[in-house]
Amino acid sequence: MVLDLSGVTFCDSAGLGALLAAQRLAKARDTVLALACAPPTLRRILELTGADQVLTLYGTVDDAVTAFGA
Repeated sequence: MVLDLSGVTFCDSAGLGALLAAQRLAKARDTVLALACAPPTLRRILELTGADQVLTLYGTVDDAVTAFGA
């Protein structure tokens, strides 16, 4: 599953928690969750919190789709 984040203009702890919860749910269902097109401010939040070590990030939706051979 690829989540296109290009329209995200704001993300606080609730948003970060939602992304991490989605990752846990996907993993529990043997599904891969990939995040694509994260704006620089969101990418920075993910890096500062270490969430970028748990979540899989791609620069574009096409990169994410290609990575999984779809």
